[in-house]
Amino acid sequence: MKYVSTRGAADAPARSFSDILLEGLAPDGGLYVPQSYPRIDATTLASWREIQATQGYAGLAAAVLGLFIGDIPADDLRALCERAYTAAAFGDARVVGVTDLTGGIELGHLSNGPTAAFKDMAMQLLGQLFEYELERRDTTLTIVGATSGDTGSAAEHAMLGKGRVTVFMLTPRGRMSPFQQAQMFSIDDPAIVNIAVEGVFDDCQDLVKTVNADAAFKAAHHIGAVNSINWARVVAQVVYYVALYLDATTSDEHRVSFAVPSGNFGNICAGHVAREMGLPIDRLVLATNENNVLAEFFATGVYRVRGSAETHATSSPSMDISKASNFERFIFDLLGRDGALVRRLFGEELAATGRIDLSGTPEFAALGERYGFVAGTSTHADRLDTIAAEAARTGVVIDPHTADGVTVARRLLAAGEVEPPVIVLETALPVKFSATIVEALGHDIERPAAFAGLENLPRHVIDLPNDADALKSLIEAALAEGEPVA
Repeated sequence: MKYVSTRGAADAPARSFSDILLEGLAPDGGLYVPQSYPRIDATTLASWREIQATQGYAGLAAAVLGLFIGDIPADDLRALCERAYTAAAFGDARVVGVTDLTGGIELGHLSNGPTAAFKDMAMQLLGQLFEYELERRDTTLTIVGATSGDTGSAAEHAMLGKGRVTVFMLTPRGRMSPFQQAQMFSIDDPAIVNIAVEGVFDDCQDLVKTVNADAAFKAAHHIGAVNSINWARVVAQVVYYVALYLDATTSDEHRVSFAVPSGNFGNICAGHVAREMGLPIDRLVLATNENNVLAEFFATGVYRVRGSAETHATSSPSMDISKASNFERFIFDLLGRDGALVRRLFGEELAATGRIDLSGTPEFAALGERYGFVAGTSTHADRLDTIAAEAARTGVVIDPHTADGVTVARRLLAAGEVEPPVIVLETALPVKFSATIVEALGHDIERPAAFAGLENLPRHVIDLPNDADALKSLIEAALAEGEPVA
């Protein structure tokens, strides 16, 4: 399996998985994707069902990832998966599972990892992959990432103790929940540098891309990425689509839909990949909050990014995003994998006009039927109502992002636009969003002992203006003080 850039020429050289693992963005500013998606059939699905039953999630992960990773020996890949997906890390040897929420909705549990968010599902593996490849190459990595809430803490906890890795994580100042901030800022480790940027998540993400676009700086400091611009994040998430499908079905002939709360298009991009591989997915239901850039595109064919002033601070803050990085991967597929066209749209038109208009194209007209996407938007009032209704109906308390997914899924089921069953992907545990849970239920929920007193711990965070040169200077100074030793 080799990889190409979404903006690359048809004859551009392809890269190996291990090369793109450490690189992040492609040199031309595009995102890496497989040259083609592997295809699975009924025999493959049956074998995966047997593997999940006998070897657990780690065994399944090794089998699925093996289709995408050709330059890590199978035994090594299996060992990495076994170290990433343990009962100790996820609280259960099964790692994931489903709960029936009635009415055609099932909840796909993905948030039992170390930081109580679905991001742990990919980050725990990414930490193992980084450590393995850095040791194999005898080098170091400087991660520069951005988070709207959960990516940061999941990445930092996955990279703790990885001696060849330093993490610089950008956050939008004051935009995350107190719990999310505390999970990151309470870490006291010189190899973990938290940076609060004046602005919104998109500003943080733009800074990360600017650093990645400086080829000399990137090479000099071994800059890599843990955001979902890194293909390894996306492919690790493909695994849980397979696992949840197998959990929710008894026959490989059954089809299911997935509802995915989405801001940056990374999580649902993994679902798109799984569907393209041949996993029996009917619909991919994209749920946004008030920052509805993606829902607007699927309704109109126009992708219009918003500035900071138009990006709302909501009660599902991890989705307060108006520039969806992974969207380019889907558009690459939608437009026949035409790298030159994608380069013009995302590298030129979007930068110049802030929008891409595909409304009059035959590709957009056939999008729903060909790729299965439907979309909808949820509001703060919807989140409160859904959290309260699900708790009353089943006793299950969900977080506000997951509530966006349930809201949109139930609405589309009622309208007949989606057939049951719909598996809603859980985003995080509700403990991370106490204020909204109290508003919805009138009381808080019990906090796990592991998170007791988290917000009262000392904070370790650096305030920084929204300025790429200031960020580069900070990175250089921090690395000069204590760069990891290879």
